[in-house]
Amino acid sequence: MTDTSQATVSPTNPAGSRKVFIKTYGCQMNVYDSQRMGDALASDGYVATAAMEEADLVLINTCHIREKAAEKIYSELGRIRKMKSEGELAKDLRVAVAGCVAQAEGEEIIARAPVVDLVIGPQTYHRLPEALARVAKGERVIDTDYAVEDKFDHLPQAKPAQLKARGVTAFLTVQEGCDKFCTFCVVPYTRGAEVSRSFVQIIDEARQLAEAGVREVTLLGQNVNAWHGEDAAGRPVGLGGLLFALAEIPGLERLRYTTSHPRDMNDELIAAHRDLAELMPYLHLPVQSGSDKILKAMNRRHTAEDYLRLIDRIRAARPDIALSGDFIVGFPGESDADFEATMRLIEEVGYASAFSFKYSPRPGTPGAEMDGHVEEPVKVERLARLQELVTRQQRAFAESLLGRTLSVLVEKPGRHPGQIVGRSPYLQPVVMAKTAGAIGDVVTVEIAEAVANSLIGKGAMMFDPSTSHQPAGMVA
Repeated sequence: MTDTSQATVSPTNPAGSRKVFIKTYGCQMNVYDSQRMGDALASDGYVATAAMEEADLVLINTCHIREKAAEKIYSELGRIRKMKSEGELAKDLRVAVAGCVAQAEGEEIIARAPVVDLVIGPQTYHRLPEALARVAKGERVIDTDYAVEDKFDHLPQAKPAQLKARGVTAFLTVQEGCDKFCTFCVVPYTRGAEVSRSFVQIIDEARQLAEAGVREVTLLGQNVNAWHGEDAAGRPVGLGGLLFALAEIPGLERLRYTTSHPRDMNDELIAAHRDLAELMPYLHLPVQSGSDKILKAMNRRHTAEDYLRLIDRIRAARPDIALSGDFIVGFPGESDADFEATMRLIEEVGYASAFSFKYSPRPGTPGAEMDGHVEEPVKVERLARLQELVTRQQRAFAESLLGRTLSVLVEKPGRHPGQIVGRSPYLQPVVMAKTAGAIGDVVTVEIAEAVANSLIGKGAMMFDPSTSHQPAGMVA
């Protein structure tokens, strides 16, 4: 999953309402969690603000995946403390820390950051109003237990107006936690064991999203293709079956899911890629390494050959599918030969996009205690080589779309007059002429140009950044 940092905002702030500023770090699941925490706070009388200076409550939703994630949060909390002491923030401002850093370091946050009033974990954020009520009585609260009750049963639903304000695409968490225990990963320790939301609950939420104008839903999970449950008739079903059911909902025109594990990519799910036009031909399927020795050390429990043969099966079912992956370089014990095996796998697969990282030890994980840690300069050199390769593949994939006609979901106005921006089936932004369609439409667009990180539709007006809003001409 990719890193994000954003503030959650509301279109309206009624006079006199308590205001909350929510800042989100981390993955798409954290974005979804922030929205649901916002829903819980809305039921308690809060409205969101994009300005921390206006807030009665600052909520920081944290991620523990990347290196030095916790230190970044402590730095942010130090900044908030300084702003509060200098009068830039409300004197009675409450500060809450949520998410995976909160889960992992709750006691330390309270000890190191006096400005923090509340620490709440990702499995207990449905208890946020209750915890804030305790804060109002003068307590400093830590609530990081793994809740016995299902938090999704206790969270209030967003109002239709709130859903509409969030746009025509939406995230929907269907699964949490992970049982795979990869030796580099903290997720099993911060998110707990794999848990699947109920089929009925997911369908109901997806239907509400569609009724509010959402046209594309991305199903989320730390290990999303491990989702399993019973359908409305009580029959066992996996993620593939859930996707077939979601495709029946009127108004939902596009489906995606992330993040997957190769070991849970079963026949039912591959069949969904083959048979469902609504399921976009784009799959994020992390492999992490192309070396069997390193895969074993990572506890991935598959080989490079297993992964490659799985890719063959998926492409046989859906020939136009594009692949995305994750790669870690410099895992303990990785030799030059192990790294070259990863490069060969990347060459063989041919990725449309990829996320790549230098290995960094996460406290409490087995990898942190392993021998053979790779020197930093070696990791830097390997990462640069790998990223050059995947960047070249990403560019080649984008250029392969030139002259092709793609379906594009229109998402928002463009940066310049006369433009709109949508999303291709392969997740690339597509810039189009405003006449192509309205927000929420799925339109057919011929791709005329591929630029850095986006595609240009035929007939879209291009702009020269040096001349601000002055048009530089039309893409013919």
